[in-house]
Amino acid sequence: MEHVQAYPPSATPSAYPALATRVSVIGPQYCYPQPIDLAVVRKVLTISEGKFAVTDIYGNIMFKTKGKFFSIHDRRLLTDAAGNPVCTLRHKIMTVHDRWQVFRGESTEEKDLIFTAKRSSMIQLQTKLHVFLVTNPKEDVCDFRMEGSWLERSCFIYSRERNTILAQMHKKCSVESEFLGKDKFMVTIYPNVDYAFVVALIAILDGINNDDDFE
Repeated sequence: MEHVQAYPPSATPSAYPALATRVSVIGPQYCYPQPIDLAVVRKVLTISEGKFAVTDIYGNIMFKTKGKFFSIHDRRLLTDAAGNPVCTLRHKIMTVHDRWQVFRGESTEEKDLIFTAKRSSMIQLQTKLHVFLVTNPKEDVCDFRMEGSWLERSCFIYSRERNTILAQMHKKCSVESEFLGKDKFMVTIYPNVDYAFVVALIAILDGINNDDDFE
């Protein structure tokens, strides 16, 4: 079910040009022909399940995470606002580069694998996350990459090795964000880019940087 609305011109098509081809990773239903602004909120007591949620600019829940299982594989489920499973994020704990696998729905079977994400190096001063689609098993060159500063909540998602921007994270400087505290930041998804895929990447990055309290 489509939850997205056409938003006011906080992001305009001229500022965020549409890509020539649609970037659909989790599903085409999550691709929208106009830019989308979403808010990522962490540690908000009013959210019934989990400490990570994504809302639209009006405060309506779009996605949330739930579940944490302590084993060799650490799993979190990304759901839509109604609680329907979107994808499962599985952290392979015994890996050097913080490797995560993302599967369709609640599955963790190899046939339902969508993509893998991992840090480009074990020690990082800046965020560098490489993403490999299931159709790229050799992982010689990443299909997408995420770079920037997690601490400053300023990261960009790029397509392959090119500098084509698909989405960007940024702090929202307003009275509302000051009221809610540091655990709210914004992400702008460019036109025709799978916004569920972008949310999954941010959830993974949040898990890498806040593993002790990510639920």
